[in-house]
Amino acid sequence: MLRFQIHVDTRYLDDRSLPDENKYVFAYTITIRNLDTQPAKLINRYWLITDGNGKTTEVSGAGVVGQQPTIQPGSEYSYTSGAVLESPVGTMEGHYEMEVQGGGNFKTPVPIFRLAVPKVVN
Repeated sequence: MLRFQIHVDTRYLDDRSLPDENKYVFAYTITIRNLDTQPAKLINRYWLITDGNGKTTEVSGAGVVGQQPTIQPGSEYSYTSGAVLESPVGTMEGHYEMEVQGGGNFKTPVPIFRLAVPKVVN
């Protein structure tokens, strides 16, 4: 398995959220850095999204934001996407399925991260 570093930044999108309708919209930016000596292509993603009420949603699919980037050694790839929760707090976690040039796939875990409306504690 190759070595990758995952960094996540999140933000609440107040202008797109409708709290009275239990619709809380968040953006997240993920940076994937290849710490290894071989390139790898991100071919699939998997997310487990849990809101503050305990409701879970699983999301999977090809690539990220319509792309299947190849990440070269020592370089990084960043993208921004979003999630809609029915509560002001929640979490996301998952993995990326990566393909090594020359054959073989492996999963790179994305550690759990928090989505939260500022100044809300649950």
